[in-house]
Amino acid sequence: MLVKPCLIYIIGALSLLMLVVGISLVLSKAFPNFLQSKVKTDVVLRNGTEAFEVWVDPPAPIYMQFYFFNLTNPAEVLIGERPAVTEIGPYTYREYRPMEEVVFQENGTRVAAVNPKTYIFQRNMSRGPESDLIRTVNIPAMTVMERFKANAVVANLISAYMRSSGIGLFTTHTVGELLWGYEDGLLKALKKFDPELDDFFGLFYKTNASNDGEYMFFTGQQNYKDFARVDTWNGKSSLDWWTSDECNMINGTNGASFHPIISKNEVLYMFSSDLCRSLYAVYTNDVTVKEIPGYRFVPPFEVFANQTVNPANSGFCVPSGNCLGSGLLNVSVCKQGAPIIMSSPHFYQADEKFVQDVFGMRPNKDKHQTAIDINPLTGIILQVAKRIQINVYVEKIPHFSETGNVRTVVFPVVYLNESVLIDDASAKKLQRVNVQKNVVENIPFLVIGLGIVLGVIFMLLMCRQKVPESTEAERQPLISS
Repeated sequence: MLVKPCLIYIIGALSLLMLVVGISLVLSKAFPNFLQSKVKTDVVLRNGTEAFEVWVDPPAPIYMQFYFFNLTNPAEVLIGERPAVTEIGPYTYREYRPMEEVVFQENGTRVAAVNPKTYIFQRNMSRGPESDLIRTVNIPAMTVMERFKANAVVANLISAYMRSSGIGLFTTHTVGELLWGYEDGLLKALKKFDPELDDFFGLFYKTNASNDGEYMFFTGQQNYKDFARVDTWNGKSSLDWWTSDECNMINGTNGASFHPIISKNEVLYMFSSDLCRSLYAVYTNDVTVKEIPGYRFVPPFEVFANQTVNPANSGFCVPSGNCLGSGLLNVSVCKQGAPIIMSSPHFYQADEKFVQDVFGMRPNKDKHQTAIDINPLTGIILQVAKRIQINVYVEKIPHFSETGNVRTVVFPVVYLNESVLIDDASAKKLQRVNVQKNVVENIPFLVIGLGIVLGVIFMLLMCRQKVPESTEAERQPLISS
Protein backbone atom coordinates (compact mmCIF):
# COMPACT_ATOMS: atom_id res chain seq x y z
CA MET A 1 0.00 0.00 0.00
CA LEU A 2 1.46 3.36 -1.06
CA VAL A 3 1.64 6.33 1.30
CA LYS A 4 -0.06 9.38 -0.16
CA PRO A 5 2.52 11.82 -1.58
CA CYS A 6 1.04 14.76 0.34
CA LEU A 7 1.68 13.02 3.67
CA ILE A 8 5.28 12.32 2.67
CA TYR A 9 5.87 15.98 1.85
CA ILE A 10 4.27 17.04 5.14
CA ILE A 11 6.74 14.80 7.01
CA GLY A 12 9.61 16.31 5.00
CA ALA A 13 8.43 19.84 5.72
CA LEU A 14 8.09 19.07 9.44
CA SER A 15 11.59 17.61 9.48
CA LEU A 16 13.04 20.73 7.89
CA LEU A 17 11.04 23.02 10.17
CA MET A 18 12.16 21.20 13.31
CA LEU A 19 15.80 21.32 12.25
CA VAL A 20 15.57 25.06 11.58
CA VAL A 21 13.72 25.75 14.85
CA GLY A 22 16.05 23.51 16.90
CA ILE A 23 19.21 25.06 15.50
CA SER A 24 17.77 28.55 15.98
CA LEU A 25 16.97 27.75 19.63
CA VAL A 26 20.49 26.48 20.20
CA LEU A 27 22.13 29.53 18.62
CA SER A 28 19.84 32.02 20.38
CA LYS A 29 20.12 30.21 23.74
CA ALA A 30 16.42 30.88 24.19
CA PHE A 31 15.74 28.20 26.81
CA PRO A 32 18.86 28.86 28.95
CA ASN A 33 18.03 32.59 28.83
CA PHE A 34 14.45 31.85 29.89
CA LEU A 35 15.69 29.71 32.79
CA GLN A 36 18.18 32.36 33.89
CA SER A 37 15.51 35.05 33.69
CA LYS A 38 13.28 33.02 36.00
CA VAL A 39 16.12 32.46 38.47
CA LYS A 40 16.94 36.17 38.48
CA THR A 41 13.32 36.91 39.33
CA ASP A 42 13.08 34.28 42.08
CA VAL A 43 16.43 34.91 43.82
CA VAL A 44 15.57 38.19 45.55
CA LEU A 45 15.54 39.17 49.21
CA ARG A 46 11.81 39.59 49.58
CA ASN A 47 9.30 38.19 52.06
CA GLY A 48 7.95 34.88 50.80
CA THR A 49 10.86 33.90 48.56
CA GLU A 50 12.90 30.83 49.34
CA ALA A 51 16.08 32.87 48.89
CA PHE A 52 14.97 35.21 51.67
CA GLU A 53 14.16 32.35 54.05
CA VAL A 54 17.58 30.77 53.49
CA TRP A 55 19.29 34.14 53.93
CA VAL A 56 17.50 34.84 57.23
CA ASP A 57 18.09 31.40 58.73
CA PRO A 58 20.66 29.26 56.85
CA PRO A 59 19.56 25.59 57.01
CA ALA A 60 23.05 24.15 56.47
CA PRO A 61 24.96 23.46 59.72
CA ILE A 62 27.95 25.74 60.27
CA TYR A 63 30.93 24.60 62.33
CA MET A 64 33.82 26.62 63.71
CA GLN A 65 36.96 24.66 64.50
CA PHE A 66 39.90 26.12 66.44
CA TYR A 67 43.45 24.76 66.26
CA PHE A 68 45.84 26.20 68.87
CA PHE A 69 49.63 26.36 68.74
CA ASN A 70 51.09 25.29 72.07
CA LEU A 71 54.56 26.73 72.78
CA THR A 72 56.98 24.01 73.93
CA ASN A 73 60.20 26.00 74.51
CA PRO A 74 59.39 29.32 76.27
CA ALA A 75 62.74 29.59 78.09
CA GLU A 76 64.71 29.09 74.88
CA VAL A 77 62.61 31.68 73.04
CA LEU A 78 63.51 34.31 75.64
CA ILE A 79 67.21 33.82 74.94
CA GLY A 80 66.73 34.26 71.21
CA GLU A 81 66.01 30.79 69.89
CA ARG A 82 63.32 29.91 67.36
CA PRO A 83 59.85 29.19 68.84
CA ALA A 84 58.69 25.58 68.62
CA VAL A 85 54.95 24.96 68.62
CA THR A 86 52.65 21.95 68.47
CA GLU A 87 49.24 22.15 66.83
CA ILE A 88 46.45 21.11 69.21
CA GLY A 89 42.86 20.74 68.01
CA PRO A 90 40.28 20.86 66.75
CA TYR A 91 37.99 22.40 69.34
CA THR A 92 34.69 22.46 67.48
CA TYR A 93 31.67 24.71 67.94
CA ARG A 94 28.33 24.68 66.18
CA GLU A 95 27.69 28.16 64.86
CA TYR A 96 24.27 29.74 64.57
CA ARG A 97 24.02 32.98 62.60
CA PRO A 98 20.44 34.08 61.83
CA MET A 99 19.65 37.52 60.47
CA GLU A 100 17.74 39.62 63.00
CA GLU A 101 16.13 43.06 63.15
CA VAL A 102 15.36 42.73 59.43
CA VAL A 103 13.83 45.91 58.01
CA PHE A 104 13.15 46.52 54.31
CA GLN A 105 13.85 50.02 53.04
CA GLU A 106 13.64 52.13 49.87
CA ASN A 107 10.75 50.23 48.28
CA GLY A 108 12.34 46.85 48.89
CA THR A 109 15.61 47.60 47.13
CA ARG A 110 17.57 47.44 50.39
CA VAL A 111 17.26 45.59 53.66
CA ALA A 112 18.87 46.35 57.03
CA ALA A 113 19.81 43.57 59.45
CA VAL A 114 22.23 42.44 62.14
CA ASN A 115 23.89 39.02 62.07
CA PRO A 116 24.47 37.72 65.64
CA LYS A 117 26.60 34.60 65.98
CA THR A 118 26.27 32.02 68.72
CA TYR A 119 28.78 29.23 69.33
CA ILE A 120 27.90 25.96 71.09
CA PHE A 121 30.77 23.63 72.02
CA GLN A 122 30.66 20.16 70.43
CA ARG A 123 32.66 17.84 72.70
CA ASN A 124 32.17 14.79 70.46
CA MET A 125 33.77 16.65 67.53
CA SER A 126 36.67 18.05 69.55
CA ARG A 127 40.11 16.85 70.59
CA GLY A 128 39.36 17.55 74.23
CA PRO A 129 37.30 19.72 76.60
CA GLU A 130 37.42 23.51 76.77
CA SER A 131 39.44 23.13 79.96
CA ASP A 132 42.53 21.94 78.01
CA LEU A 133 45.52 24.17 78.77
CA ILE A 134 47.43 26.07 76.08
CA ARG A 135 50.71 27.94 76.51
CA THR A 136 50.98 30.90 74.17
CA VAL A 137 52.13 34.50 73.94
CA ASN A 138 50.61 36.87 76.52
CA ILE A 139 48.62 39.09 74.17
CA PRO A 140 47.42 41.64 76.80
CA ALA A 141 51.00 42.06 78.08
CA MET A 142 52.39 42.37 74.54
CA THR A 143 49.74 44.96 73.70
CA VAL A 144 50.48 47.04 76.80
CA MET A 145 54.24 46.89 76.19
CA GLU A 146 53.83 47.98 72.57
CA ARG A 147 51.54 50.82 73.61
CA PHE A 148 53.91 52.32 76.21
CA LYS A 149 57.32 51.43 74.74
CA ALA A 150 57.96 55.04 73.72
CA ASN A 151 57.41 56.34 77.29
CA ALA A 152 60.42 55.21 79.34
CA VAL A 153 59.03 56.25 82.73
CA VAL A 154 55.68 54.53 82.33
CA ALA A 155 57.33 51.50 80.68
CA ASN A 156 59.70 51.01 83.64
CA LEU A 157 56.81 51.26 86.11
CA ILE A 158 54.74 48.70 84.21
CA SER A 159 57.75 46.40 83.85
CA ALA A 160 58.40 46.55 87.59
CA TYR A 161 54.78 45.62 88.28
CA MET A 162 54.95 42.75 85.83
CA ARG A 163 58.09 41.35 87.48
CA SER A 164 56.61 41.60 90.96
CA SER A 165 53.39 39.93 89.81
CA GLY A 166 55.08 37.17 87.84
CA ILE A 167 53.59 38.37 84.53
CA GLY A 168 55.75 37.37 81.58
CA LEU A 169 55.81 37.27 77.80
CA PHE A 170 54.07 33.89 77.78
CA THR A 171 51.01 32.66 79.61
CA THR A 172 48.95 29.49 80.07
CA HIS A 173 45.16 29.45 79.93
CA THR A 174 42.35 27.10 79.04
CA VAL A 175 40.88 26.92 75.56
CA GLY A 176 37.66 28.46 76.84
CA GLU A 177 39.48 31.36 78.48
CA LEU A 178 41.62 32.13 75.46
CA LEU A 179 38.58 32.15 73.18
CA TRP A 180 35.82 33.74 75.24
CA GLY A 181 37.68 35.75 77.85
CA TYR A 182 39.35 35.83 81.27
CA GLU A 183 40.24 38.54 83.79
CA ASP A 184 43.79 39.67 83.12
CA GLY A 185 45.96 40.77 86.05
CA LEU A 186 47.88 43.45 84.17
CA LEU A 187 44.75 44.96 82.61
CA LYS A 188 43.05 44.92 86.02
CA ALA A 189 45.95 46.88 87.53
CA LEU A 190 45.91 49.44 84.70
CA LYS A 191 42.15 49.84 85.03
CA LYS A 192 42.74 51.67 88.32
CA PHE A 193 44.29 54.47 86.26
CA ASP A 194 41.88 54.15 83.34
CA PRO A 195 38.39 53.12 84.57
CA GLU A 196 37.12 52.71 81.00
CA LEU A 197 39.69 50.00 80.28
CA ASP A 198 38.22 46.50 80.03
CA ASP A 199 40.20 44.14 82.25
CA PHE A 200 38.95 41.03 80.45
CA PHE A 201 40.63 39.61 77.37
CA GLY A 202 39.76 36.86 74.91
CA LEU A 203 40.40 36.30 71.23
CA PHE A 204 36.63 36.26 70.67
CA TYR A 205 35.63 38.14 73.84
CA LYS A 206 32.09 39.54 73.58
CA THR A 207 31.52 37.96 70.16
CA ASN A 208 29.50 34.94 71.33
CA ALA A 209 25.76 35.64 71.08
CA SER A 210 26.49 39.12 69.71
CA ASN A 211 26.74 40.81 66.32
CA ASP A 212 29.42 42.81 64.52
CA GLY A 213 27.17 45.75 63.67
CA GLU A 214 24.32 46.70 61.39
CA TYR A 215 24.48 45.88 57.71
CA MET A 216 22.53 47.39 54.86
CA PHE A 217 22.19 44.92 51.98
CA PHE A 218 20.91 45.29 48.45
CA THR A 219 18.01 42.89 47.83
CA GLY A 220 18.75 42.21 44.15
CA GLN A 221 15.37 43.60 43.10
CA GLN A 222 16.89 46.10 40.67
CA ASN A 223 19.91 44.06 39.58
CA TYR A 224 20.41 40.36 40.24
CA LYS A 225 24.15 40.89 40.67
CA ASP A 226 23.42 43.08 43.71
CA PHE A 227 21.75 40.19 45.56
CA ALA A 228 22.89 40.35 49.24
CA ARG A 229 25.65 42.83 48.40
CA VAL A 230 26.67 45.02 51.32
CA ASP A 231 25.78 48.68 50.82
CA THR A 232 26.84 50.00 54.24
CA TRP A 233 28.24 48.58 57.47
CA ASN A 234 27.53 50.42 60.72
CA GLY A 235 26.21 53.27 58.63
CA LYS A 236 29.38 53.66 56.58
CA SER A 237 29.88 52.89 52.89
CA SER A 238 33.65 52.67 53.34
CA LEU A 239 36.23 51.95 56.03
CA ASP A 240 38.69 54.40 57.59
CA TRP A 241 41.44 52.10 58.91
CA TRP A 242 43.63 51.89 55.83
CA THR A 243 45.73 54.43 53.95
CA SER A 244 44.10 54.26 50.49
CA ASP A 245 40.54 54.64 49.24
CA GLU A 246 40.77 51.35 47.36
CA CYS A 247 41.71 49.40 50.48
CA ASN A 248 38.94 51.11 52.48
CA MET A 249 36.22 50.03 50.02
CA ILE A 250 33.40 47.78 51.21
CA ASN A 251 32.87 45.36 48.33
CA GLY A 252 30.67 42.33 47.75
CA THR A 253 28.49 40.29 50.08
CA ASN A 254 29.28 39.21 53.65
CA GLY A 255 30.46 35.87 52.28
CA ALA A 256 27.31 33.96 53.31
CA SER A 257 25.39 34.50 50.06
CA PHE A 258 26.13 35.15 46.39
CA HIS A 259 24.12 36.26 43.39
CA PRO A 260 22.80 33.70 40.86
CA ILE A 261 24.10 33.10 37.32
CA ILE A 262 27.81 33.00 38.14
CA SER A 263 30.35 32.61 35.33
CA LYS A 264 33.84 31.14 35.47
CA ASN A 265 35.52 34.42 34.58
CA GLU A 266 33.76 36.29 37.36
CA VAL A 267 35.47 37.75 40.43
CA LEU A 268 33.51 37.29 43.67
CA TYR A 269 33.96 40.05 46.23
CA MET A 270 33.37 39.65 49.97
CA PHE A 271 33.58 41.96 52.98
CA SER A 272 34.94 40.43 56.20
CA SER A 273 34.61 42.38 59.44
CA ASP A 274 36.96 39.82 61.05
CA LEU A 275 39.71 40.83 58.63
CA CYS A 276 38.62 44.48 58.62
CA ARG A 277 38.70 44.55 54.82
CA SER A 278 37.18 43.35 51.57
CA LEU A 279 38.73 40.53 49.57
CA TYR A 280 37.95 38.53 46.46
CA ALA A 281 38.01 35.00 45.06
CA VAL A 282 38.45 33.65 41.53
CA TYR A 283 37.38 30.44 39.78
CA THR A 284 39.83 27.52 39.93
CA ASN A 285 37.96 24.34 38.93
CA ASP A 286 34.64 22.52 38.63
CA VAL A 287 33.44 20.44 41.59
CA THR A 288 30.55 18.14 42.43
CA VAL A 289 29.03 18.23 45.92
CA LYS A 290 26.27 15.76 46.75
CA GLU A 291 25.68 15.21 43.00
CA ILE A 292 25.29 18.96 42.43
CA PRO A 293 27.64 20.71 39.98
CA GLY A 294 29.54 23.70 41.28
CA TYR A 295 32.39 26.11 40.70
CA ARG A 296 35.22 26.41 43.22
CA PHE A 297 36.36 29.95 44.00
CA VAL A 298 39.55 30.63 45.94
CA PRO A 299 41.24 33.86 47.09
CA PRO A 300 44.36 34.11 44.91
CA PHE A 301 47.86 34.74 46.22
CA GLU A 302 47.58 38.41 45.20
CA VAL A 303 44.91 39.14 47.84
CA PHE A 304 47.47 39.12 50.65
CA ALA A 305 50.58 39.74 48.55
CA ASN A 306 53.15 42.37 49.43
CA GLN A 307 52.89 45.75 47.69
CA THR A 308 55.90 44.85 45.54
CA VAL A 309 53.81 41.99 44.06
CA ASN A 310 50.42 43.72 44.20
CA PRO A 311 50.75 47.54 44.40
CA ALA A 312 47.03 47.81 45.18
CA ASN A 313 47.79 46.37 48.64
CA SER A 314 50.04 49.28 49.63
CA GLY A 315 47.11 50.81 51.53
CA PHE A 316 47.09 47.86 53.93
CA CYS A 317 50.62 48.75 55.12
CA VAL A 318 50.15 50.54 58.46
CA PRO A 319 51.68 52.88 59.29
CA SER A 320 52.04 53.88 55.64
CA GLY A 321 54.98 52.09 54.06
CA ASN A 322 55.34 49.58 56.90
CA CYS A 323 54.73 46.29 55.08
CA LEU A 324 55.41 42.97 56.78
CA GLY A 325 55.61 40.73 53.73
CA SER A 326 53.37 38.66 51.50
CA GLY A 327 50.69 36.54 53.12
CA LEU A 328 50.23 38.74 56.21
CA LEU A 329 47.75 41.45 57.21
CA ASN A 330 48.42 43.78 60.14
CA VAL A 331 45.01 44.44 61.72
CA SER A 332 46.21 46.24 64.84
CA VAL A 333 44.46 49.40 63.61
CA CYS A 334 41.06 47.72 63.99
CA LYS A 335 41.86 45.55 67.04
CA GLN A 336 42.31 48.32 69.64
CA GLY A 337 46.04 48.52 69.02
CA ALA A 338 46.76 44.86 69.81
CA PRO A 339 49.67 43.64 67.63
CA ILE A 340 47.47 41.14 65.78
CA ILE A 341 48.59 39.80 62.41
CA MET A 342 46.28 37.75 60.20
CA SER A 343 47.42 35.08 57.76
CA SER A 344 46.39 31.76 56.29
CA PRO A 345 46.98 28.71 58.55
CA HIS A 346 50.64 27.71 58.94
CA PHE A 347 51.50 30.80 56.84
CA TYR A 348 50.21 29.11 53.68
CA GLN A 349 51.06 31.34 50.67
CA ALA A 350 53.10 33.66 52.91
CA ASP A 351 56.79 34.43 52.48
CA GLU A 352 58.92 31.40 53.34
CA LYS A 353 60.64 33.44 56.05
CA PHE A 354 57.56 33.29 58.30
CA VAL A 355 57.31 29.52 57.90
CA GLN A 356 60.97 29.06 58.81
CA ASP A 357 60.82 31.45 61.80
CA VAL A 358 58.60 29.05 63.77
CA PHE A 359 59.34 25.36 64.14
CA GLY A 360 56.16 23.35 63.57
CA MET A 361 54.73 25.24 60.59
CA ARG A 362 53.70 22.87 57.78
CA PRO A 363 51.63 24.73 55.18
CA ASN A 364 49.39 22.48 53.10
CA LYS A 365 47.05 23.60 50.34
CA ASP A 366 44.34 21.02 51.01
CA LYS A 367 44.26 21.72 54.76
CA HIS A 368 44.91 25.46 54.86
CA GLN A 369 43.41 27.01 51.72
CA THR A 370 40.15 28.95 51.88
CA ALA A 371 37.68 27.66 49.26
CA ILE A 372 34.05 28.33 48.33
CA ASP A 373 32.03 25.89 46.20
CA ILE A 374 28.98 27.51 44.58
CA ASN A 375 26.20 26.27 42.31
CA PRO A 376 26.58 28.63 39.32
CA LEU A 377 22.88 28.74 38.38
CA THR A 378 21.38 29.63 41.77
CA GLY A 379 24.41 31.08 43.58
CA ILE A 380 23.70 28.71 46.49
CA ILE A 381 26.76 27.76 48.52
CA LEU A 382 27.45 24.03 48.39
CA GLN A 383 30.52 23.91 50.60
CA VAL A 384 32.84 26.40 52.28
CA ALA A 385 36.07 26.24 54.24
CA LYS A 386 37.11 29.66 55.54
CA ARG A 387 40.54 29.35 57.13
CA ILE A 388 42.28 32.18 58.97
CA GLN A 389 45.18 32.25 61.43
CA ILE A 390 45.62 34.74 64.27
CA ASN A 391 49.22 35.70 65.03
CA VAL A 392 50.94 38.19 67.32
CA TYR A 393 53.87 40.39 66.39
CA VAL A 394 56.53 39.69 69.03
CA GLU A 395 59.75 41.69 69.42
CA LYS A 396 62.29 42.73 72.05
CA ILE A 397 61.05 45.97 73.63
CA PRO A 398 63.37 48.40 75.46
CA HIS A 399 62.54 49.01 79.16
CA PHE A 400 60.70 45.68 79.32
CA SER A 401 62.98 42.93 80.58
CA GLU A 402 60.09 40.51 80.18
CA THR A 403 60.85 40.31 76.48
CA GLY A 404 64.42 39.08 77.20
CA ASN A 405 66.38 38.59 73.99
CA VAL A 406 63.42 37.33 72.02
CA ARG A 407 63.85 37.50 68.27
CA THR A 408 61.36 39.45 66.18
CA VAL A 409 58.79 36.92 65.02
CA VAL A 410 55.19 36.64 63.87
CA PHE A 411 54.00 34.18 66.52
CA PRO A 412 51.07 31.85 65.59
CA VAL A 413 48.38 31.62 68.28
CA VAL A 414 45.40 29.83 66.73
CA TYR A 415 43.83 29.17 63.36
CA LEU A 416 40.17 28.67 62.67
CA ASN A 417 38.27 26.69 60.06
CA GLU A 418 34.71 27.89 59.54
CA SER A 419 33.04 25.22 57.42
CA VAL A 420 29.66 24.69 55.80
CA LEU A 421 28.28 21.74 53.84
CA ILE A 422 24.86 21.98 52.20
CA ASP A 423 22.23 20.00 54.13
CA ASP A 424 20.53 16.98 52.57
CA ALA A 425 17.09 18.59 52.22
CA SER A 426 18.50 21.62 50.39
CA ALA A 427 20.69 19.32 48.29
CA LYS A 428 17.67 17.34 47.11
CA LYS A 429 15.88 20.55 46.08
CA LEU A 430 18.95 21.67 44.19
CA GLN A 431 19.28 18.27 42.52
CA ARG A 432 15.72 18.65 41.21
CA VAL A 433 16.52 22.15 39.99
CA ASN A 434 19.59 20.78 38.20
CA VAL A 435 17.49 18.05 36.52
CA GLN A 436 14.95 20.65 35.37
CA LYS A 437 17.81 22.82 34.08
CA ASN A 438 19.22 19.92 32.07
CA VAL A 439 15.79 19.10 30.62
CA VAL A 440 15.05 22.70 29.63
CA GLU A 441 18.50 23.26 28.14
CA ASN A 442 18.23 20.05 26.09
CA ILE A 443 14.80 20.80 24.56
CA PRO A 444 16.37 22.36 21.42
CA PHE A 445 18.51 19.27 20.93
CA LEU A 446 15.42 17.06 21.32
CA VAL A 447 13.73 19.13 18.61
CA ILE A 448 16.77 18.71 16.36
CA GLY A 449 16.81 14.98 17.08
CA LEU A 450 13.12 14.64 16.22
CA GLY A 451 13.73 16.62 13.03
CA ILE A 452 16.50 14.19 12.04
CA VAL A 453 14.25 11.19 12.75
CA LEU A 454 11.48 12.67 10.62
CA GLY A 455 14.05 13.40 7.90
CA VAL A 456 15.11 9.74 7.85
CA ILE A 457 11.45 8.65 7.66
CA PHE A 458 10.89 11.10 4.81
CA MET A 459 13.81 9.67 2.84
CA LEU A 460 12.67 6.06 3.40
CA LEU A 461 9.14 6.88 2.25
CA MET A 462 10.43 8.62 -0.87
CA CYS A 463 12.44 5.53 -1.75
CA ARG A 464 9.41 3.25 -1.25
CA GLN A 465 7.31 5.46 -3.53
CA LYS A 466 9.70 4.76 -6.44
CA VAL A 467 9.95 0.96 -5.94
CA PRO A 468 6.43 0.01 -7.24
CA GLU A 469 6.89 2.09 -10.41
CA SER A 470 10.04 0.20 -11.42
CA THR A 471 8.47 -3.17 -10.62
CA GLU A 472 5.42 -2.40 -12.83
CA ALA A 473 7.67 -1.42 -15.73
CA GLU A 474 9.48 -4.74 -15.50
CA ARG A 475 6.23 -6.71 -15.60
CA GLN A 476 4.78 -5.13 -18.79
CA PRO A 477 6.91 -7.11 -21.31
CA LEU A 478 6.05 -10.39 -19.65
CA ILE A 479 2.31 -9.79 -20.10
CA SER A 480 2.68 -8.89 -23.77
CA SER A 481 4.52 -12.09 -24.52
